[in-house]
Amino acid sequence: MTSGIDAKEAPVSFRPGELEVTGPGTGHLIGSRCGSCGAHYFPRRQACARCLSPEMETVPLSAEGTLYTYTVVRQSIPVFEVPYVLGYVDLPEGVRLMSQIAGCDPDDVRIGMPLVLSIEPFGEDEDGNELTGYRFRPATTEESHD
Repeated sequence: MTSGIDAKEAPVSFRPGELEVTGPGTGHLIGSRCGSCGAHYFPRRQACARCLSPEMETVPLSAEGTLYTYTVVRQSIPVFEVPYVLGYVDLPEGVRLMSQIAGCDPDDVRIGMPLVLSIEPFGEDEDGNELTGYRFRPATTEESHD
Protein backbone atom coordinates (compact mmCIF):
# COMPACT_ATOMS: atom_id res chain seq x y z
CA MET A 1 0.00 0.00 0.00
CA THR A 2 1.33 3.43 -0.86
CA SER A 3 -0.72 5.34 1.73
CA GLY A 4 -1.50 4.74 5.36
CA ILE A 5 -5.22 4.40 4.55
CA ASP A 6 -6.79 0.95 4.65
CA ALA A 7 -8.26 0.69 1.15
CA LYS A 8 -10.90 -2.00 1.52
CA GLU A 9 -13.19 -2.75 -1.36
CA ALA A 10 -16.82 -1.60 -1.43
CA PRO A 11 -19.27 -3.84 0.45
CA VAL A 12 -19.70 -7.27 -1.15
CA SER A 13 -23.03 -9.06 -1.22
CA PHE A 14 -23.27 -12.05 1.10
CA ARG A 15 -25.42 -13.63 -1.64
CA PRO A 16 -23.94 -12.62 -5.00
CA GLY A 17 -26.51 -12.57 -7.77
CA GLU A 18 -29.40 -11.96 -5.34
CA LEU A 19 -28.46 -8.57 -3.92
CA GLU A 20 -26.85 -5.58 -5.57
CA VAL A 21 -25.13 -3.29 -3.08
CA THR A 22 -24.90 0.25 -4.44
CA GLY A 23 -23.22 1.82 -1.40
CA PRO A 24 -23.11 1.55 2.37
CA GLY A 25 -26.62 0.59 3.50
CA THR A 26 -28.14 0.89 0.03
CA GLY A 27 -29.03 -1.56 -2.71
CA HIS A 28 -31.79 -3.77 -3.99
CA LEU A 29 -32.72 -7.39 -4.50
CA ILE A 30 -32.16 -8.76 -7.98
CA GLY A 31 -34.86 -10.86 -9.56
CA SER A 32 -35.96 -11.87 -13.01
CA ARG A 33 -38.97 -11.02 -15.14
CA CYS A 34 -40.37 -13.12 -17.93
CA GLY A 35 -40.35 -11.22 -21.22
CA SER A 36 -43.25 -13.34 -22.43
CA CYS A 37 -45.83 -13.28 -19.60
CA GLY A 38 -44.38 -10.71 -17.17
CA ALA A 39 -44.03 -13.00 -14.12
CA HIS A 40 -41.34 -12.01 -11.61
CA TYR A 41 -39.07 -14.34 -9.62
CA PHE A 42 -36.59 -14.26 -6.75
CA PRO A 43 -34.01 -15.58 -6.88
CA ARG A 44 -33.49 -15.26 -10.62
CA ARG A 45 -34.56 -18.07 -12.93
CA GLN A 46 -33.39 -19.28 -16.33
CA ALA A 47 -36.93 -20.08 -17.51
CA CYS A 48 -40.41 -18.96 -16.49
CA ALA A 49 -42.27 -21.35 -14.20
CA ARG A 50 -45.61 -19.99 -15.47
CA CYS A 51 -45.22 -20.16 -19.26
CA LEU A 52 -41.84 -21.97 -19.62
CA SER A 53 -40.39 -19.15 -21.72
CA PRO A 54 -36.59 -18.80 -21.64
CA GLU A 55 -36.96 -15.03 -22.25
CA MET A 56 -35.92 -13.92 -18.76
CA GLU A 57 -34.46 -10.52 -17.96
CA THR A 58 -32.68 -9.44 -14.79
CA VAL A 59 -34.54 -6.70 -12.91
CA PRO A 60 -34.29 -4.87 -9.58
CA LEU A 61 -37.13 -5.67 -7.19
CA SER A 62 -39.10 -3.30 -4.97
CA ALA A 63 -37.67 -2.39 -1.59
CA GLU A 64 -41.14 -2.40 0.00
CA GLY A 65 -43.28 -5.39 0.87
CA THR A 66 -45.97 -6.79 3.14
CA LEU A 67 -45.57 -9.54 5.71
CA TYR A 68 -47.48 -12.63 4.53
CA THR A 69 -46.71 -14.88 7.52
CA TYR A 70 -43.96 -15.42 10.08
CA THR A 71 -42.57 -17.49 12.91
CA VAL A 72 -40.50 -16.58 15.94
CA VAL A 73 -37.34 -18.67 16.19
CA ARG A 74 -36.47 -19.23 19.84
CA GLN A 75 -33.82 -21.94 19.51
CA SER A 76 -30.95 -21.89 17.02
CA ILE A 77 -27.24 -22.48 16.63
CA PRO A 78 -24.99 -20.28 18.81
CA VAL A 79 -24.08 -17.96 15.90
CA PHE A 80 -27.65 -16.58 15.80
CA GLU A 81 -29.02 -14.52 18.65
CA VAL A 82 -32.54 -15.65 19.58
CA PRO A 83 -35.36 -14.88 19.47
CA TYR A 84 -35.59 -13.66 15.89
CA VAL A 85 -38.43 -13.44 13.40
CA LEU A 86 -38.37 -15.30 10.08
CA GLY A 87 -41.13 -14.43 7.64
CA TYR A 88 -42.43 -14.51 4.11
CA VAL A 89 -42.57 -11.09 2.49
CA ASP A 90 -44.81 -10.30 -0.50
CA LEU A 91 -43.37 -7.77 -2.96
CA PRO A 92 -45.58 -5.73 -5.34
CA GLU A 93 -44.20 -7.67 -8.32
CA GLY A 94 -45.90 -10.83 -7.05
CA VAL A 95 -42.75 -12.31 -5.54
CA ARG A 96 -42.90 -13.96 -2.11
CA LEU A 97 -39.54 -14.39 -0.41
CA MET A 98 -38.26 -15.53 2.97
CA SER A 99 -36.36 -13.06 5.10
CA GLN A 100 -35.47 -12.26 8.65
CA ILE A 101 -37.70 -9.51 10.03
CA ALA A 102 -35.61 -7.18 12.18
CA GLY A 103 -35.91 -3.83 13.88
CA CYS A 104 -38.83 -4.65 16.16
CA ASP A 105 -39.79 -6.80 19.09
CA PRO A 106 -41.16 -10.22 18.00
CA ASP A 107 -44.36 -9.45 19.95
CA ASP A 108 -44.96 -6.40 17.71
CA VAL A 109 -44.83 -8.33 14.42
CA ARG A 110 -48.20 -8.63 12.64
CA ILE A 111 -49.31 -10.32 9.44
CA GLY A 112 -49.97 -7.64 6.83
CA MET A 113 -47.54 -5.12 8.28
CA PRO A 114 -45.67 -2.98 5.72
CA LEU A 115 -41.95 -3.71 5.50
CA VAL A 116 -38.91 -2.15 3.85
CA LEU A 117 -35.67 -3.72 2.68
CA SER A 118 -32.70 -3.14 4.97
CA ILE A 119 -29.18 -3.63 3.60
CA GLU A 120 -26.88 -4.55 6.50
CA PRO A 121 -23.33 -5.78 7.19
CA PHE A 122 -22.96 -9.52 7.89
CA GLY A 123 -19.26 -9.75 8.69
CA GLU A 124 -16.19 -9.88 6.47
CA ASP A 125 -14.87 -12.19 3.78
CA GLU A 126 -11.40 -13.77 3.96
CA ASP A 127 -9.88 -10.68 2.29
CA GLY A 128 -11.35 -8.33 4.90
CA ASN A 129 -14.08 -6.95 2.64
CA GLU A 130 -17.35 -6.18 4.37
CA LEU A 131 -20.07 -8.71 3.51
CA THR A 132 -23.54 -7.26 3.13
CA GLY A 133 -26.90 -8.98 3.26
CA TYR A 134 -30.55 -8.08 3.60
CA ARG A 135 -33.41 -8.21 6.07
CA PHE A 136 -36.77 -6.52 6.12
CA ARG A 137 -37.80 -4.04 8.81
CA PRO A 138 -41.15 -2.46 9.68
CA ALA A 139 -41.81 0.56 7.47
CA THR A 140 -42.11 3.93 9.11
CA THR A 141 -45.04 6.19 8.22
CA GLU A 142 -42.83 8.05 5.71
CA GLU A 143 -41.68 4.80 4.03
CA SER A 144 -45.14 3.24 3.75
CA HIS A 145 -47.15 4.18 0.66
CA ASP A 146 -50.55 2.88 1.77
